[in-house]
Amino acid sequence: MAEAARRMETDPEPALVAVAGVVLEAFADGALWWADRRLLVVADLHFEKGSAFARRGRMLPPYDTVETLARLSRLIARLDPATIVALGDSFHDDGGAARLRPFDRATLKALQSGRDWIWIAGNHDPAAPAGLDGGHLASLAIGPLVFRHEPTLGDGGHGEIAGHLHPAARVAGRGKWVRRRCFAGDGRRLILPAFGAYAGGLNVLDKAFAGVFDLAAFRAFMLGEDRVYAVGRKVLRPD
Repeated sequence: MAEAARRMETDPEPALVAVAGVVLEAFADGALWWADRRLLVVADLHFEKGSAFARRGRMLPPYDTVETLARLSRLIARLDPATIVALGDSFHDDGGAARLRPFDRATLKALQSGRDWIWIAGNHDPAAPAGLDGGHLASLAIGPLVFRHEPTLGDGGHGEIAGHLHPAARVAGRGKWVRRRCFAGDGRRLILPAFGAYAGGLNVLDKAFAGVFDLAAFRAFMLGEDRVYAVGRKVLRPD
């Protein structure tokens, strides 16, 4: 009991985000939690990006997968989800799963054990990852929400949870500029930040986001060290 209490005191504080009437928790790790369903959502893990770059002669430290798995492991240990939804681009390419080191593969399989795991198809990894457990879907509908990789531009009558665009936000604070990955949403659609260690971020004011959100209701939920900060569009700045 005492250990659990100490853990709760030091756990990052989530922000509450409503999508289509469903109240979700956005964590500073960049993950989304639907407590009533014990459902954990992550986007754009981009496992094995480092090894993909190395094959093309661009050397990156080969530690992105182990770092991403470590952060995911901490989340799973804290929340004990019944279901995990990975919103596409879980691997940097279709050969990424085959390039997993034995230790990383064993870690991932251990995280999958005892829970449902859904791989959503991404543009980097449209096929199911070879040799790994879990279902593989183009999209997943649960209650009023649809989970998919790329956000749509229309209103299909459901709330939408997506990834793909790697949202980031830039604001001025304490005399300096701050740029962080962020959740981006308007109450009917929420785009998750990239969870992968090497994934990077695209400013939410970039033209790639044009038409995705109702600007009057838009909020960016910026990732801090231990909490998430909600900011309105008026304070955001381009890169």
